[in-house]
Amino acid sequence: MSDTLKLSQARKGARGVIVKVGDHCHHDDGHALELERRLLELGFVEGARIELLYEGLFGRDPIALKVDDMRVALRRHEAGSLTVRLDSAAA
Repeated sequence: MSDTLKLSQARKGARGVIVKVGDHCHHDDGHALELERRLLELGFVEGARIELLYEGLFGRDPIALKVDDMRVALRRHEAGSLTVRLDSAAA
């Protein structure tokens, strides 16, 4: 069985697949659309494999992620725009 959650809620060592980019439930605002565009340009696309490699010391922010074959750092509020399905072994 697998869990689906916002990437901002994941902990170090979590692995899974991106199932949704952006938060389409709320009203569209310019900042949210710009963030979604930037995430897509960085390779955060549906189906991409992710692994949470590092969490900052204060507030667990920023986080470092492996996205397919690259490494990217994000703030937790940015990671909240991504929904992931965690692998059951890593959950």
